[in-house]
Amino acid sequence: MMSGAPAAHAVRPDEIMKDPAKEARARDLSRELRCMVCQNQSIDDSDAPLARDLRLLVRERIASGDSDKQVIDFLVARYGEFVLLKPRLSPHTLLLWLLPPLALVGGGLALWVFGRRRSSAGRATDPSLLHLTEEEEARLERLLAAEAPDKS
Repeated sequence: MMSGAPAAHAVRPDEIMKDPAKEARARDLSRELRCMVCQNQSIDDSDAPLARDLRLLVRERIASGDSDKQVIDFLVARYGEFVLLKPRLSPHTLLLWLLPPLALVGGGLALWVFGRRRSSAGRATDPSLLHLTEEEEARLERLLAAEAPDKS
């Protein structure tokens, strides 16, 4: 059970069906359908007039004997896939379903490659890169001696 305040539902008492089983179906379907006005809320949670109309339409279809699938198919035919909070997996929604995991895998792979390059760049494989040649050491000593303050 969740702690905190109970979830707020916008279903009004005059919308509730007399049959508890049908009402439960209507509530379940309403949680799957997007409010076309609010867009990030289900019609079960939205107070928008369009959401109320959709809740009533769902209950009307259930009362007329439609199955849950028939109700969803009717609403998708009328409003498009956008009416579903969770779009169905189909050829035209495949990218929508695959893009987040592909982005996650691609990002992880990029981080791994970047980390490998960075750690290998930190390790010098050529020992001559770690030491100065005799000529470089002599030049460095001359430069340091020229910059040294006079002790007079």
